[in-house]
Amino acid sequence: MHIAILTFEGYNELDSLIALGVLNRIKDDDWRVTIAAPTAQVTSMNGVTIERMSSLEDAVAADAVIVGSGIATREVVDTPAIMDVLRGLDPQRQLIAAQCSGALVLAKLGLLRDVPACTDLTTKPWVIAAGVDVLNQPFFATDNIATAGGCLASQYLAAWLIARLRGKDEALEALHYVAPVGEKQDYIDRAWRNVAPYLPAAVPALL
Repeated sequence: MHIAILTFEGYNELDSLIALGVLNRIKDDDWRVTIAAPTAQVTSMNGVTIERMSSLEDAVAADAVIVGSGIATREVVDTPAIMDVLRGLDPQRQLIAAQCSGALVLAKLGLLRDVPACTDLTTKPWVIAAGVDVLNQPFFATDNIATAGGCLASQYLAAWLIARLRGKDEALEALHYVAPVGEKQDYIDRAWRNVAPYLPAAVPALL
């Protein structure tokens, strides 16, 4: 099981790395989470340089993909060399999620036709201009596509992916691990209220 987090130059550390940390609470040999980038290294909006763990081509073949956010997303969607590869993303065979300005990438790929999205406030007008309705909420999913708005909503994308791929119990365990001490149940309850309505019936809401 391969989950790729698309991470571009100027990336937002919270968007890519919180999801990476939560998803890696699954400790099985068949579970792999990677930072996928178009270049060998990418530097964040705050100057943090990391090495990619997989390529964009690897991401297109992954079981699930998170499209990360950053300050250069409009440049990303105007780069044919990147977008031509990403046209291979397919919600018929993959779970596809977008964090903040990652929703603009999905919109430009035509993956949000008739699907509303969540995004950050800065990106909102660009996503609307791309013909997508933007919701005033942190998380939304339909079928195999999910979007989240606000850096700390990346936990919701991670929980949704774990719940879809491994089930409710493992999603809740991952959230419990990262939740603040003394606030764990409140944290989990709030997260699950946001995620559970968008899960298949086979993954019931927390009682």
